[in-house]
Amino acid sequence: MTDPIYAIGTVGTPWGQPEKTRWLSQQQIKRSYQSDVLSQLNALQQDFDVEQYGRLDYRELVGADYPLFAVKSRHWDPTKPSVLVTGGVHGYETSGVHGALAFLRQQALSYSQHFNLLVLPCLSPWGYETINRWNPEAVDPNRSFITPSPAPESAQAMQYVQSVTANWLAHIDLHETTDSDNSEFRPAKAARDGTVNTNWNIPDGFYLVGDTKQPAPAFQQAIIEEVAKVTHIAEPDEQGCLIGEPLVQPGVILYDTKGAGLCAGMTDAAFVTTTEVYPDSPRSTPEICVLAQQAAICGALDHLLNQH
Repeated sequence: MTDPIYAIGTVGTPWGQPEKTRWLSQQQIKRSYQSDVLSQLNALQQDFDVEQYGRLDYRELVGADYPLFAVKSRHWDPTKPSVLVTGGVHGYETSGVHGALAFLRQQALSYSQHFNLLVLPCLSPWGYETINRWNPEAVDPNRSFITPSPAPESAQAMQYVQSVTANWLAHIDLHETTDSDNSEFRPAKAARDGTVNTNWNIPDGFYLVGDTKQPAPAFQQAIIEEVAKVTHIAEPDEQGCLIGEPLVQPGVILYDTKGAGLCAGMTDAAFVTTTEVYPDSPRSTPEICVLAQQAAICGALDHLLNQH
């Protein structure tokens, strides 16, 4: 099904600066990064190192700047395996942010006995506040983990992670697939790029995106099995696909994470996955989505503990 024409731009013509400026003028602050995210970091300082790794200076564009924080195992040991957890690369994908924070509050300390843990809970705070996929310059951070990066959200995260002395074993990147992908974000992308969008079927349930070059099926399966205790796993569509990609095992599709510039491709970790929950399902709630993100992280870490 081809979507209706997006309200900004001319069909077949990529956006210029006037269209991007018009799009930005329509974005509104809907929630607070300070209240929802930064306010939780103080309590974590008792058990973890909380480090500011960057700042997004968007004062000229939106009248604000945003400090960026990471939460890190206190006794970092470069000889131990290290695990990276990222959330809020797409700021509108709420449970990624809150799942990362809930994991830090409830489970991370026990796992830090075995792993160095580095958690970046909200990479795109303006996107979080405006419930947006893009940054203020109409750039998708999760297609921008390349060098040089067009998105400061991605560039500053990459620079920080590369500065950490670590033997990266795994990276778990927390995301959602929402109905607004079809109603807003995919049509907006087509308009921005001057292309025609064909909406995909939004999977009803949890699924994973592994890495084409290192699929790690047992790792993915362990995560799916743990999440299935909390919420339902997405079934493939009539073509055996999820979001247009063929299912390679129950609840799992694959992308070329580095080739696509995805956050999950920013390290050389052997075990990589991107979670996708569906908050708009009648069978789900915001609380269930957060629990699913926590279960995914714990399922991944338990598997690694058993295997390594």
